[in-house]
Amino acid sequence: MNVDSPTRNRNRLWLIAIFAMFFGSMLVAGLLRFSGWRPEGMKNHGELLQPPGDLRQVVPTLAGGGAYHWDRRARIWRIALAPPASCTIECEKLARDLDKVWRLFGKDADRVHVLWVGTAPAQVLHPDALRELQPEPAIRAALPRVDGVPGEPREGVPVYVIDPNGFVIMRYPAGFDPAGLRTDMSRLLKLR
Repeated sequence: MNVDSPTRNRNRLWLIAIFAMFFGSMLVAGLLRFSGWRPEGMKNHGELLQPPGDLRQVVPTLAGGGAYHWDRRARIWRIALAPPASCTIECEKLARDLDKVWRLFGKDADRVHVLWVGTAPAQVLHPDALRELQPEPAIRAALPRVDGVPGEPREGVPVYVIDPNGFVIMRYPAGFDPAGLRTDMSRLLKLR
Protein backbone atom coordinates (compact mmCIF):
# COMPACT_ATOMS: atom_id res chain seq x y z
CA MET A 1 0.00 0.00 0.00
CA ASN A 2 1.53 3.24 -1.10
CA VAL A 3 1.00 6.28 1.11
CA ASP A 4 1.77 9.67 -0.27
CA SER A 5 4.53 11.68 1.33
CA PRO A 6 2.39 14.40 3.05
CA THR A 7 0.14 11.76 4.69
CA ARG A 8 3.16 9.76 5.89
CA ASN A 9 4.77 12.90 7.35
CA ARG A 10 1.52 13.92 9.10
CA ASN A 11 1.17 10.41 10.60
CA ARG A 12 4.78 10.52 11.82
CA LEU A 13 4.17 13.91 13.44
CA TRP A 14 1.09 12.55 15.22
CA LEU A 15 3.07 9.55 16.44
CA ILE A 16 5.88 11.80 17.71
CA ALA A 17 3.33 14.10 19.42
CA ILE A 18 1.65 11.17 21.18
CA PHE A 19 5.04 9.78 22.21
CA ALA A 20 6.14 13.22 23.55
CA MET A 21 2.89 13.72 25.49
CA PHE A 22 3.07 10.29 27.12
CA PHE A 23 6.77 10.15 27.98
CA GLY A 24 7.06 13.91 28.54
CA SER A 25 4.42 13.85 31.28
CA MET A 26 6.16 10.87 32.89
CA LEU A 27 9.48 12.74 32.75
CA VAL A 28 7.97 15.86 34.36
CA ALA A 29 6.27 13.75 37.06
CA GLY A 30 9.55 11.98 37.79
CA LEU A 31 11.46 15.26 38.03
CA LEU A 32 8.85 16.70 40.42
CA ARG A 33 8.83 13.56 42.53
CA PHE A 34 12.60 13.34 42.94
CA SER A 35 13.02 17.08 43.48
CA GLY A 36 10.90 16.74 46.64
CA TRP A 37 7.95 18.81 45.41
CA ARG A 38 4.57 17.78 46.78
CA PRO A 39 1.13 19.22 46.09
CA GLU A 40 -0.05 21.62 48.80
CA GLY A 41 -2.85 19.26 49.83
CA MET A 42 -0.40 16.42 50.49
CA LYS A 43 1.93 18.22 52.90
CA ASN A 44 1.86 17.56 56.62
CA HIS A 45 1.40 20.51 58.92
CA GLY A 46 3.25 18.77 61.72
CA GLU A 47 6.77 17.39 61.68
CA LEU A 48 6.88 13.73 60.66
CA LEU A 49 9.23 12.08 63.16
CA GLN A 50 12.01 9.92 61.73
CA PRO A 51 12.42 7.60 63.57
CA PRO A 52 9.13 7.66 65.46
CA GLY A 53 9.07 7.54 69.25
CA ASP A 54 8.11 4.15 70.63
CA LEU A 55 5.62 3.87 73.51
CA ARG A 56 4.57 0.26 72.86
CA GLN A 57 6.42 -1.10 75.90
CA VAL A 58 5.28 1.73 78.18
CA VAL A 59 1.98 1.20 79.98
CA PRO A 60 0.91 4.66 81.19
CA THR A 61 -1.08 4.97 84.40
CA LEU A 62 -4.29 6.97 84.32
CA ALA A 63 -4.53 9.79 86.86
CA GLY A 64 -7.49 8.07 88.52
CA GLY A 65 -5.64 4.73 88.67
CA GLY A 66 -5.59 1.88 86.21
CA ALA A 67 -3.54 1.30 83.10
CA TYR A 68 -3.94 2.90 79.70
CA HIS A 69 -3.19 0.19 77.12
CA TRP A 70 -2.24 0.63 73.45
CA ASP A 71 -4.98 -1.45 71.83
CA ARG A 72 -4.22 -1.39 68.11
CA ARG A 73 -7.39 -3.31 67.25
CA ALA A 74 -9.51 -0.40 68.53
CA ARG A 75 -7.84 1.91 65.96
CA ILE A 76 -7.62 4.78 68.46
CA TRP A 77 -5.38 7.70 67.49
CA ARG A 78 -3.97 9.89 70.24
CA ILE A 79 -3.09 13.54 70.57
CA ALA A 80 -0.57 13.75 73.41
CA LEU A 81 1.09 16.53 75.34
CA ALA A 82 3.25 16.72 78.45
CA PRO A 83 3.17 20.30 79.76
CA PRO A 84 5.26 21.41 82.72
CA ALA A 85 3.46 21.79 86.04
CA SER A 86 3.82 25.58 85.83
CA CYS A 87 1.77 25.78 82.61
CA THR A 88 -1.44 27.73 83.29
CA ILE A 89 -2.81 30.25 80.79
CA GLU A 90 -1.05 28.66 77.80
CA CYS A 91 -2.39 25.24 78.77
CA GLU A 92 -5.96 26.52 79.12
CA LYS A 93 -5.80 28.01 75.62
CA LEU A 94 -4.24 24.82 74.25
CA ALA A 95 -6.93 22.73 75.98
CA ARG A 96 -9.67 24.87 74.39
CA ASP A 97 -7.99 24.50 70.98
CA LEU A 98 -7.65 20.72 71.36
CA ASP A 99 -11.28 20.46 72.48
CA LYS A 100 -12.38 22.38 69.39
CA VAL A 101 -10.23 20.15 67.15
CA TRP A 102 -11.61 17.01 68.81
CA ARG A 103 -15.23 18.15 68.41
CA LEU A 104 -14.66 18.93 64.72
CA PHE A 105 -13.87 15.25 64.08
CA GLY A 106 -17.61 14.63 64.38
CA LYS A 107 -18.46 10.94 64.00
CA ASP A 108 -14.75 10.03 64.15
CA ALA A 109 -14.20 11.80 67.49
CA ASP A 110 -14.66 8.54 69.39
CA ARG A 111 -11.51 7.26 67.63
CA VAL A 112 -9.31 10.02 69.12
CA HIS A 113 -8.08 10.37 72.70
CA VAL A 114 -6.32 13.42 74.08
CA LEU A 115 -3.58 12.16 76.41
CA TRP A 116 -2.67 14.88 78.89
CA VAL A 117 0.41 13.93 80.90
CA GLY A 118 -0.23 15.61 84.25
CA THR A 119 -3.28 17.56 85.35
CA ALA A 120 -5.40 19.11 82.61
CA PRO A 121 -7.22 22.42 83.13
CA ALA A 122 -10.56 21.74 84.80
CA GLN A 123 -13.64 21.35 82.60
CA VAL A 124 -12.08 22.59 79.37
CA LEU A 125 -11.71 19.37 77.39
CA HIS A 126 -14.68 17.12 76.66
CA PRO A 127 -14.64 14.20 79.13
CA ASP A 128 -14.95 11.63 76.33
CA ALA A 129 -11.76 12.95 74.73
CA LEU A 130 -9.54 13.46 77.75
CA ARG A 131 -7.33 10.81 79.33
CA GLU A 132 -5.17 12.27 82.11
CA LEU A 133 -1.98 10.28 82.62
CA GLN A 134 0.31 10.31 85.60
CA PRO A 135 3.60 12.03 84.71
CA GLU A 136 6.10 9.24 84.22
CA PRO A 137 9.68 9.68 82.95
CA ALA A 138 9.25 6.91 80.36
CA ILE A 139 6.45 8.84 78.64
CA ARG A 140 8.41 12.11 78.49
CA ALA A 141 11.45 10.22 77.20
CA ALA A 142 9.45 8.83 74.26
CA LEU A 143 8.20 12.29 73.22
CA PRO A 144 10.99 13.81 71.08
CA ARG A 145 12.07 17.31 72.11
CA VAL A 146 9.26 17.58 74.66
CA ASP A 147 10.93 20.54 76.34
CA GLY A 148 11.27 22.46 73.06
CA VAL A 149 14.22 23.30 70.87
CA PRO A 150 16.16 26.49 70.18
CA GLY A 151 14.27 28.70 67.75
CA GLU A 152 10.79 27.59 68.85
CA PRO A 153 8.62 29.85 70.99
CA ARG A 154 9.30 29.27 74.67
CA GLU A 155 5.67 29.89 75.52
CA GLY A 156 3.48 26.89 74.90
CA VAL A 157 3.73 23.16 74.71
CA PRO A 158 4.52 20.84 71.79
CA VAL A 159 1.79 18.37 70.82
CA TYR A 160 2.26 14.86 69.44
CA VAL A 161 0.23 12.41 67.39
CA ILE A 162 0.45 8.76 68.44
CA ASP A 163 -0.76 6.03 66.11
CA PRO A 164 -2.96 3.10 67.26
CA ASN A 165 0.12 0.91 67.80
CA GLY A 166 1.82 3.29 70.23
CA PHE A 167 4.32 5.01 67.90
CA VAL A 168 4.79 8.77 68.26
CA ILE A 169 4.66 9.75 64.58
CA MET A 170 4.19 13.53 64.44
CA ARG A 171 5.22 16.58 66.45
CA TYR A 172 3.68 20.06 66.44
CA PRO A 173 5.91 22.77 67.96
CA ALA A 174 4.77 25.16 70.67
CA GLY A 175 2.51 27.81 69.17
CA PHE A 176 1.32 25.63 66.26
CA ASP A 177 -1.89 26.26 64.31
CA PRO A 178 -4.65 23.88 65.53
CA ALA A 179 -6.19 23.85 62.03
CA GLY A 180 -3.08 22.05 60.77
CA LEU A 181 -3.46 19.39 63.48
CA ARG A 182 -7.10 18.92 62.53
CA THR A 183 -6.23 18.55 58.83
CA ASP A 184 -3.49 16.00 59.49
CA MET A 185 -5.62 14.01 61.94
CA SER A 186 -8.57 13.98 59.52
CA ARG A 187 -6.32 12.35 56.92
CA LEU A 188 -5.05 9.81 59.44
CA LEU A 189 -8.56 8.93 60.59
CA LYS A 190 -9.42 7.93 57.01
CA LEU A 191 -6.84 5.16 57.24
CA ARG A 192 -8.41 1.88 58.21
